[in-house]
Amino acid sequence: MNKRETVQAFMDSIQLGEFDLAKSMLADDFQFSGLIPEVINKDTWLEMSVNLKAAFQDLDYHFKVIGANGDVVRSTTQLSGTQTGSLDLAGVNMGVIPVTNKHVSIKTAKTKVTVKEGKIKLWVVEPRDGAGLEAVLHQLGGALQHPEKESL
Repeated sequence: MNKRETVQAFMDSIQLGEFDLAKSMLADDFQFSGLIPEVINKDTWLEMSVNLKAAFQDLDYHFKVIGANGDVVRSTTQLSGTQTGSLDLAGVNMGVIPVTNKHVSIKTAKTKVTVKEGKIKLWVVEPRDGAGLEAVLHQLGGALQHPEKESL
């Protein structure tokens, strides 16, 4: 499988909620950044992804692979779905959002996915207004929750 096919297979597994398969495609030192305010590791990313799928059973990432150069595969993503379950983002310090039954559709974001030795090593979402989890929370009618700041 070439790098482009690896990324497409990975994105397909995320879209389908096949997180064990997705996990097997990630390098042990995998890092994800850009969709949330901090860089996260493999386990935190998997937990966040499982929780997003639980909260938005119709979640569609609208993934598109658009090109590749060396180890980096360029793609786009645009989240949409209806929140029918609690959205637990405590693992990324963003709290738990109760069910709203609201539909969200955030702007398309460009991504760069680095593949090394057949594994996804790095996934960077380029920052963009109207994209990311902040945009999801805004559309749900909530604000970012930062538990560590609440105690000040």
